[in-house]
Amino acid sequence: MHHPTVANRRRLLTRALGAWLAALTGALPTVGWAARIVGIRVWPARDYTRVTIEADQALQATPQYVADPPRLAVDIRGADLLPQLQALVQRITPDDPYVARVRVGLFDPDTVRLVLDLKAPVAPQVFQLEPVAAYQHRLVLDLHPQQPIDPLEALIARHSAASAPPAPSSAPAAAPAASAHDPLGEWLARHHAQADAPAPVASGRTGAAAPAARAPQPAARSVPATQRLIIVALDPGHGGEDPGAIGPNGTREKDVVLAIARLLRDELDGTEVRGNPVRVFMTRDDDYFVPLHTRVAKARQVQADLLVSLHADAFFSPRPRGASVYALSERGASSAAARWMANKENAADRVGGLPVQVGDAHVQRALLDMSMTAQINDSLKLGDTLLGLLRSVGPLHKPRVEQAGFAVLRAPDIPSVLVETAFISNPDEEQRLRDPAFQRRLARALAQGIRRYFERNPPLARSRRT
Repeated sequence: MHHPTVANRRRLLTRALGAWLAALTGALPTVGWAARIVGIRVWPARDYTRVTIEADQALQATPQYVADPPRLAVDIRGADLLPQLQALVQRITPDDPYVARVRVGLFDPDTVRLVLDLKAPVAPQVFQLEPVAAYQHRLVLDLHPQQPIDPLEALIARHSAASAPPAPSSAPAAAPAASAHDPLGEWLARHHAQADAPAPVASGRTGAAAPAARAPQPAARSVPATQRLIIVALDPGHGGEDPGAIGPNGTREKDVVLAIARLLRDELDGTEVRGNPVRVFMTRDDDYFVPLHTRVAKARQVQADLLVSLHADAFFSPRPRGASVYALSERGASSAAARWMANKENAADRVGGLPVQVGDAHVQRALLDMSMTAQINDSLKLGDTLLGLLRSVGPLHKPRVEQAGFAVLRAPDIPSVLVETAFISNPDEEQRLRDPAFQRRLARALAQGIRRYFERNPPLARSRRT
């Protein structure tokens, strides 16, 4: 039997020690190899498509956008990520507004190249998110249209499609009748006609505007007079990467409030208050993330007369129950519970995923010195009215409107309230929130409250907002 000599043993030991030192000092390709992907999600929506790659450590990614043909390439260090990223190919659906297909392959021995072939040019945002809530490190690819969708135009398009009569299959389509009355379309036409005119000086929050610089042109056709178009902005909280609160049986807040918002839209849309037609705009109408400042901006772009943000409350204990209504406060929260609730809701941007520079810009805007007194007073009136109707649906958690610094309520010219419909952390109320019949009763009560608010506080003449 052969036994190695002392010299041979020394050579073997030296060789093993050298290999270990080489690996330790980086001579072997180790960067990125330890990352493990724990989730891949795609959130397609009309506003934008988001792709999220979640890993147990930050991924080293280098994006490159190519305009012709439009595609986004992202190089990710770590060859062993290849089989995990292949799952993204199956996540893309044919109805995705922006992504046609995904290709994954090796660019070099240490780099995986991810290529998103796009249906149209986009303005991509690629950024990293630190661990928060239930999430670990996230690499986010946001694909925004190069021409952002105008919320007002989208509102008009939806109503035009809903109100257009079906064309006959055998006869040519007839021209629209001269007496057809489309208050939303007429208001949009007036809105665009004023676009080149100097902005009038408004008296008060939404008071009558000063005389226009030039006299309006006579109408091309005779239509019934419309006193005032009322636009209600509904804001289903959370969405996409941000599920909101989750009940004991797995009910997600984002799903419940979207269902209630759709029912509330059906109750309000197309109705009238004292002859004023009501139209509803939703800040999100599907399951995708909308930053808090974008929700406010959308409501302002459609010149909403009020904003109702819908949520489902949660607490550490399963005991609390009942609905609550919140308004904005400039002077601190009205209670410790209201402050806690505002902090929780304002954290939605961190959970949903917002680039750091955008979040910083939003904070700076929030610090602008503007008077919110008139908006808050109107919001309190709206909140009191809604509480009176919510009492008929179920118990109230608080008998009066609470106040705190909710970011989504910061539109200076729109009365805004946040409605916590029930405690999703309470097992009994979670079951009620899942019940379509309860959702319908809740939507009807809120619709009645909104109409009653406008009956008591008729909308004033609009002034053009810049």
